[in-house]
Formats: sequence, C-alpha cells, structure tokens
Amino acid sequence: IIIILFLYALIHTLSSHLYYFNFLSPPFPMNPSERMNHLRKKLPLPIIITTICILVFTIVLYAERLSFLSSSSIFKFKTCPRKHTRSKSYDRKIEDVVLNGTWIDDRFDFDPEECNVANGKWIFNHSIKPLYSDMSCPYIDKQFSCVKNGRNDSHYLHWEWQPEDCNLPQFNPEIALKKLQGKRLLFVGDSLQRNQWESFVCLVQGIIPEKKKSMKRGRVHSVFKAKEYNASIEFYWAPFLVESNTDINIIGDPKKRIIKVDEINERAKNWTGVDILVFNSYVWWMSGLRVKALWGSFSNGEEGYEELDTSIAYNLGLRTWANWVDSTINPNKTRVFFTTMSPAHTKSADWGNKDGVKCFNETKPVKKKNHWGSGSNKGMMSVVAKVIKTMKVPVTVINITQISEYRIDGHSSVYTETGGKLLTENERRNPLNADCIHWCLPGVPDTWNQIFFAML
Repeated sequence: IIIILFLYALIHTLSSHLYYFNFLSPPFPMNPSERMNHLRKKLPLPIIITTICILVFTIVLYAERLSFLSSSSIFKFKTCPRKHTRSKSYDRKIEDVVLNGTWIDDRFDFDPEECNVANGKWIFNHSIKPLYSDMSCPYIDKQFSCVKNGRNDSHYLHWEWQPEDCNLPQFNPEIALKKLQGKRLLFVGDSLQRNQWESFVCLVQGIIPEKKKSMKRGRVHSVFKAKEYNASIEFYWAPFLVESNTDINIIGDPKKRIIKVDEINERAKNWTGVDILVFNSYVWWMSGLRVKALWGSFSNGEEGYEELDTSIAYNLGLRTWANWVDSTINPNKTRVFFTTMSPAHTKSADWGNKDGVKCFNETKPVKKKNHWGSGSNKGMMSVVAKVIKTMKVPVTVINITQISEYRIDGHSSVYTETGGKLLTENERRNPLNADCIHWCLPGVPDTWNQIFFAML
C-alpha cells in the first residue's frame, strides 16, 4: 500500500511538470497565466527528488526483507530425499524441519544393505495401535500374555522404532502373506525365537478367515497354516541349534546340561525343504562361565565331556550349524536369516536403578543413546559375525540387540506364569523375581518382525 501511494504521488507530480515542458498535453486548455498559477501550486524539484529517494530506499529495504525471508527455514524448500542421502542426526534443528506445518524427512527408503537399523531411537506415538492383542490372538503362550495376566499400563504398546538413516516400513499383514504364498517359513531356536514366531503369527492371522487358518502345536515342532495362501509359519524348538541332553526333556540344573557341539543332523533333518529359515541361539548358552561340551554320541556315556569357556563352546556349536547350512541349503531356493541375541535386563543398576528388582515396574525405555547392559555379551555377538562371514550360503542378520537394549519396559516381568501358575496380586506388588528375558505380546518382538518383514 505504501509503495502504491508513493507511486501515485510521483506520477501525479511528474505529470504536472511534464505539462510544463510540453511533453504531455494538459487535461484542459490553459492560457499562459493559468499555466503559471497551476505550476506554483505543485511541488518544487527538491521535494520531487526527496520523494523519489524515499521511494527507492523503501523498495531496497523491502527487497532485503524478502531476501531474508526467502533464505530463512520457513520458506526454504528441500529436494526430495535421495536413497543415498543420510541425515547426520535425527534430532534436527528446527530450521531444517518446518515446511507447511509438517516434518521434513530426509531418510531414504529402507534398504537392508544401506540402513543400519540399530542406529535410531524409540519414539512414543499414542496413535499407533498394535495389529492384535493377547485377547484377539489365541496363539500367545501365557508366558507372554501380559494383559491377560494383569498388566494395566499400556504405554509400552505405543513406542515405535525409528532408524536414523532410513524409513522402516510398517508391517503389512496382507503383503507379508503374499510374500509367503506357497512357501514355508520356519523359526528355529529357543523360547525367544518362539516369542518372535508367535508375534509373526499374530501379526498376520487377523486378516485370515477362521476356517482358512489352523494351528497344530507340538512339543518340538509347531505349525500355523494360512490355507488360502498355501503358506505355513512354523517353529522348531532347538535352544542350542546343535543337540544336547536337555533339548526335549529339559534339565533345570544348568550344571547337568551337556551340549554336543559337533552334532546337528538329527534335529536339522526337519529343517530341509523350507523356503525361509530364521535361526537364533544365545540365552541358553549363558548359564555360566563354562559349558560342558561333548564330542560324539551320548550312547558312549556322558562322562567324556570337556568344560569350555562359553564363547569357545558357542563358536564350536555355531560352526557346526554353519557347516550344515553350507552343505545342505540351496541359496537359490532357501533364504537364511539369523536373529541376534535378545538382551536380558536382569540387573537394574545397568540403567541407574540400583534398588530395582530387575526390570520390575519399568514403564519407559532407556533414553541414553547406545545403552548397553550386562545382559548382552558383545563377545558372543562377535562370534556370530565371524562365523557368518566365513559361510558360503548368504545369511541375513536381523539385528535386534541394540534396539531391544533400550526396552526395559517391554518384558513379561511379573505378568507371567511360574511353574504353570500366575503370580498373585501381592506377589506382583512385592516380587522376589521378575521375568526380564521374555517379552510381552504384543510388544517388542513385533518390531523384530517389522525389520524382518522389511528384509523380506
């Protein structure tokens, strides 16, 4: 408005003088006397020059203001994110992230070879809802059914993992089942692998009509079938992967357990003909500093064992597994995955709660970046990496250890069963123990499967 008024005054003033110099005809006839009287009423030349200067100054000042605004973050437009463009920090400064009231996301689409899923953080999102509950999914063991067992807080259900470098796609049950159409998916390992298997089954079963799905439970081998897709999602109990005297008839006393570190065929013959294999093995090895390892058959007696450091025995067992994979699996027909160790949060001092009872009463994740507790052994993790590196058959690692380290709030804790019995209310309020190894379902294992789904 100011500019328009100045322009109007300038044009009006100049027009009057242009009449004087005969550049323009006056709007009505004037005799010489009238012309001189008319000009005396107009502004003199110094005022005209001053007006023009003010006008120019105002325009320059306004242009500078526009330049400042255009260079500020509010109007700064960013190019579309490229696959190989990574952000240095997910905690971006405000000038880099505001555009029309939305967040700019410069993370690239998920690529398992490019994205380090372990590098990120848990974001609380109250709007996010699990695809199932332990009420709606009938396949969850009591050990993992925290809500059914009395857990009332629900914040642990609304945390989502956001990698720093890439966008992790949400789990889509329909797409997952289409990827499994005509295939067998087999999870092999311990109770934490059963945790992940039940999570996967529950994530997909909700969209399958009741008459088109089935579950057959076994002591060792369990099979869920999605008949419409001709697909099966299975679990095979093998806590050490290799054989032991405690595979089926579980021996409670770890000191009496003996592991046959060089024998796997009797169990592994049930893993052939499978399209997707997902292995894990960790927590059962961590019963002490040393492990009783045996070479050869148990028929020769159990006295020929040798006590080995845990990492050495673990290395021998995994190499036996790796040799079986390399000699048996056709990588053109079968994909092989390995889920890294799930952390045990049994020492509350690890996250600064010196008076706590393991993970009992924890309701939020650890916020400290790269938190690593005593329940995850980096030496054991490096054994997995070294063994897989030497294998001929490619193995895709599902790295869940670091992301799970933060989730001290997600365990079954006191909302589980012990010896087939649930804890009483009084025992839950004043616990002597808590299950800080296994996870509530729905919960953290759903994120493991979200990563697994993205890798598929």
